[in-house]
Amino acid sequence: MNKIYKNIAIAAALLVSASSCNDVLDINDTSTFGDVAVWSSQANADKYVTAAYNTFRDQSNVFDKSKFYDSYSDLIKSNMWWVEPFNNALLETSAFSSGNAGLFDCWSAAYGRIKRTNLMLNDLERYGQKWGDEWYTIRRAEGRFCNAINYFFLARVYGGVVLRTDHSGGGGWLDDGAYDSDRHRARISEAATYKYILDELQWCADNLPEEWSSDWTGRATKGMAYAFMSRIALFAHEWQIAADAAAECAKYYDLVPDYAKLFDVGSGQDNSKEIIFSIRGSKNVIRHSFDADNRPYGDRLVYNTQTQGYSNPTAELVDMYEFKDGTAFDWNTYGADHADPYTDREPRFHATVLYNGSEWEGRKIETFVGGSDEYRDFSIETGADGHTVTGYYLRKYLQEGNGSFPTEGSYNTDIVIRYGEVLLNRAEALAQLGNIPDALKELNKVRARVGLPDKTQADAQTLDKFMEILRHERCVELAGEGLRIWDLRRWRLAESVINGKNVHAHKITRQSDGSYKYETVDADAGRKRIFLPHYYYLSLPSSELSQNNLCDNNPIW
Repeated sequence: MNKIYKNIAIAAALLVSASSCNDVLDINDTSTFGDVAVWSSQANADKYVTAAYNTFRDQSNVFDKSKFYDSYSDLIKSNMWWVEPFNNALLETSAFSSGNAGLFDCWSAAYGRIKRTNLMLNDLERYGQKWGDEWYTIRRAEGRFCNAINYFFLARVYGGVVLRTDHSGGGGWLDDGAYDSDRHRARISEAATYKYILDELQWCADNLPEEWSSDWTGRATKGMAYAFMSRIALFAHEWQIAADAAAECAKYYDLVPDYAKLFDVGSGQDNSKEIIFSIRGSKNVIRHSFDADNRPYGDRLVYNTQTQGYSNPTAELVDMYEFKDGTAFDWNTYGADHADPYTDREPRFHATVLYNGSEWEGRKIETFVGGSDEYRDFSIETGADGHTVTGYYLRKYLQEGNGSFPTEGSYNTDIVIRYGEVLLNRAEALAQLGNIPDALKELNKVRARVGLPDKTQADAQTLDKFMEILRHERCVELAGEGLRIWDLRRWRLAESVINGKNVHAHKITRQSDGSYKYETVDADAGRKRIFLPHYYYLSLPSSELSQNNLCDNNPIW
């Protein structure tokens, strides 16, 4: 027997999906098994398969602040400079270069995961059928599902990929020097890449179970495969596939009534009918620093510990939120019908943003100049030392009442994909297919959940008008969930939204009579942001180009 050793759990992670209840999928076994140990029992083999799900942990938008992708968009501004890669990427011409995709580089990591999963799939072919055809087929579907997502992570950054689907367990990899013939392989086209991914996900959907027992909550399901198909098909402009996949997903998931509770630990997330796939933190097993990284500055005084206030919603995002009666917000007119700019805003605003006057853990947030959470001008030299640089802090995902975060960390759950997004995916796809009336029905389900009036055909008489509404709705529904920059890239709007622009802050000054003065000011220290046309397809790493003589780089690089 071949003595190849496997690390069956690369990192501690707990995954949860809405398809089942109670327990979660635990991949916290860090032992190293050889073939004999792995395939000696079904339980060990299950753990080996489970390690493939680290694909999602590596891309977490919550567990690793460096991957908070909305900071590379117009929705979130980081208050840091030198230690924060997104400000650097937005404001420096040297952030991306030939042989370097900068903060979006995922080539080596993704192929490392693909290699490990291919090795697992190879072993399944050799040993896995002894526990029956059903077990074998489902475990193959799990592995192929994870690899399809890995290829998607690559495609959205680089376009076409080097497809490595052989399950040889030995050849076909850049670090296998003895296999020179397998090392050199050309990229397939972007269109072929997305076709491969979507075909794989369809096969997975056909072979995955609708749900798992409570022992295996969190593993891939039919509904999960369809959910990702609905997202990925939009990148491929495969509108019918996206629409159909979202419709299939609707058989298994639904919206929850209270938007805010989606992001509230302890509010039934494990049993949520909306959360399709998430990376679950655990107080006792896997913790992270999200609260310490993102709580408002004033919490330093409350808890006598450092908080960073890292992720600051921009004035652009704040101004997008409507009033709860559906009236658009406008600084020139809000005072005529509303007491202040924050009162009576729709529920998603209050669930997403901490603003001046917000109720927070028994106190009021003070982002006015001189307040306990005060605004500071963004500086490219020093950052803001934990203060907000926009006048706002991110509320979404914070664990209110988690007073133990200074010593025990946070255990927020990172929602990877949920049904609210799937509805908007279907709406976009239907509109692109020319069916704006049905597209509006899907979009209005998301608005109805937070009590907003429907958008009508009078509001969306053309595809362009509908897309304006859809883009706005995706911003306010999904803000802080890491999707905005990928939307801008697939819409080919990143240049118009980012390049040559800057984001803004609301500088608030308290007046002698207790009222507030609001000024809209630059939040990029006077520098213009950069997004060049060739950023849509970033450079492959130099290591790949030097070791694979059939692999070409993207143009310009």
